[in-house]
Amino acid sequence: MTCPAGEFPPVESASAAATATATSVAELDRPYSEQRWSLMLPHRERLIHIARRRLPSKADAEDCVHEAFIRAAGFRDLDASRVGQFLTTTVLRLCVDHHRARQRAERAVVRGYLQPWEPAPDDAVCDRAEARWLLARAGTLRGRERQVIMARAAGMSTREAAADLEISLKAAEGAFTRGRARLISFSRN
Repeated sequence: MTCPAGEFPPVESASAAATATATSVAELDRPYSEQRWSLMLPHRERLIHIARRRLPSKADAEDCVHEAFIRAAGFRDLDASRVGQFLTTTVLRLCVDHHRARQRAERAVVRGYLQPWEPAPDDAVCDRAEARWLLARAGTLRGRERQVIMARAAGMSTREAAADLEISLKAAEGAFTRGRARLISFSRN
């Protein structure tokens, strides 16, 4: 520092300036300090604009920017001259993370539909009870209707039931249709 001839800065003011500078640097180095937030806030609108172009909603963009602010405010070695670059990189990475999480959720939904469906235990109990009830009612059906319904319940197709009972396919289909209609009327009453 150069001074005009004959003028020297007072020692107290030089040490006070050094102390003030050291205090502001120390305050800036402290995570979540006021100075850190004041460094980041001017970048908010620019970061929201960047995130908004990459995310489906404004709320998601604001969430990413606020998350970046929190990460930057708590980052120990934050360089004050590179706050903008740090925030931009963090927002871009958070946008990528958002897309990856969304894709994982979509894949999980697709896998959920492709996996075999297993009924809840109470549904299985109710289904078995209903099947037993219908089987008891099927025993009250007439000859051919009962035979075709029981064959279908055993897993045979109508064609296989017709061949097994040595009747025509048309007769087996008619008997099955009538038997099913009677069982439906039993269940409604």
